[in-house]
Amino acid sequence: MSHGHKPGAVPPAPGDAGHEGMTSSLLYIDDDLLAADKSEGLATIPERGAQTDCLLARLQDELAQKLFVVHRLDKEVSGIVLFARHAAAHRRLNMAFERREIEKHYRALVFGTLHRKEGRMDQPLREFGSGRMGVDAQAGKSSLTAYQVLKEGNGYSLVDVYPITGRRHQIRVHLYAMGHAIVGDRRYGDRRVQGNHPRLMLHAERITFGLFSGEIITLSSPLPSSFTAVLQQLGGNDLL
Repeated sequence: MSHGHKPGAVPPAPGDAGHEGMTSSLLYIDDDLLAADKSEGLATIPERGAQTDCLLARLQDELAQKLFVVHRLDKEVSGIVLFARHAAAHRRLNMAFERREIEKHYRALVFGTLHRKEGRMDQPLREFGSGRMGVDAQAGKSSLTAYQVLKEGNGYSLVDVYPITGRRHQIRVHLYAMGHAIVGDRRYGDRRVQGNHPRLMLHAERITFGLFSGEIITLSSPLPSSFTAVLQQLGGNDLL
């Protein structure tokens, strides 16, 4: 993992709760922003209509300050999330996302063997109701996802996925539309089959972005044990 940081930035050591009450979930922090590692099953922000536990609330409590939401991960997804520490940083990070200056890579385990080992999924998406997204060539918004197959085994494929646009459920829907649903995705795929898996096998593994000093850094989140356990179970060493 590359931990570039400007003077005054504190990249915490794994398991170190040191600076400003930070926890081991923090991957990086400076005066402007922080990056945290979210576990699956934990919402990024409070869920609609409920005052539930979430990553935002935990970090705000631990740092004793208001944080600004820049982007989010679905509750079922694990991995890296960025937050701004003040309003000016929030504006700058939002603009960086809009300009596609922030690059996010995900690790996904999907059903089947992909015919093309790398490529782009360019299909417009829109919401169809009940929180489901789907492909709609007429009414959908332009959505683009790049992918590369990393490993294959026992009828599954481990894929590096790079969403170039940022639509809701984009990676999940694009892979499902290809005929390769993400393992454990109870919203997209055969529910009877998906219900046999303990988690959605999608992890926000890596993010590259510019600090306000101009330095470009890449942060990485190792695959959690809940993810690697499923890889071992389904594909053995072929998928690890």
